[in-house]
This record gives sequence, C-alpha cells and structure tokens, in this order.
Amino acid sequence: MLTWKNIISFATTGNPEPDKRVEKSEEEWKAQLTPEQYRVMRKKGTEAAHTGALCTSYEAGQYNCAGCDTPLFDSTIKFESGTGWPSFTQPIKDNAIKYIKDSSFGMVRVEVLCNTCDSHLGHIFPDGPEPTGLRYCVNSESMVLDTSVAK
Repeated sequence: MLTWKNIISFATTGNPEPDKRVEKSEEEWKAQLTPEQYRVMRKKGTEAAHTGALCTSYEAGQYNCAGCDTPLFDSTIKFESGTGWPSFTQPIKDNAIKYIKDSSFGMVRVEVLCNTCDSHLGHIFPDGPEPTGLRYCVNSESMVLDTSVAK
C-alpha cells in the first residue's frame, strides 16, 4: 500500500519502471484522442470541476488510461471527495502511475501521469481517507471505465 512518503520519494528520486512503454508522435495522439482529451492528457489541461462523465459514476469495473488502455484504478477504491473530479486512494499497481513534482501556478503539487504513455491524469494530495490518506484527483477525460472486468 502506497503512502505519501512513497509518493514524495518517487517524485524526487525516480518512479518505478512500468510493465511496458507506449510512445506515439503528437500527430498520432491528435488522431487518436478527442480535442478535449488531447488538451488534458497531452497538454496537462484540467477539465472543469463537476463536468467529467466519470465524476459521479460508481459502476463496478476498472479505470484504464484513455491513451493506452493501461489499468490505473479499480472502482472499489474510488470515493466521493467533493472536489468535482474522480478520486481514488490507490493505483491498481504501484508502477501504474508516474509522479512528477509540479511547481506551476505558484504552488507545489505532485502531478500524476500514466506510467506507460506519460498521459497527464491529474494530481495527488495527502488529504484522502484512511488508511492511506491519499487522494488521486483524476480528470475523467484521461480515463475509460472498463466494466467487463467488474468484480
């Protein structure tokens, strides 16, 4: 189970190796993604709070990266954070997510990306529920819900 200490360590000293890598040209990403997905996932944008299709969805399944279909989060660890974005307490695997120190907009945060294709997902904060205290705050545009793997 990852903790905030693990996250800070990854963001400052390096991330775990992903199971595989997916690399595409910007032209390939533009052809694959919708304009809004491209803005969020490749240009580090953010969808408006409470507008994402997955924000209020609590169907059983697995949330995969919209760019490369890598499993990111299980629906069993999704929770209502009140922030307006889908929130999770842990990734499916420790190496599913890449953590990057983000000093934009006059604050220090930790950005989360898909560790397979480097698509921007959102940010992580140390204000989530116990036992981890983690809140992965993720854009709906960055994920697809696969209900075929529901438990």
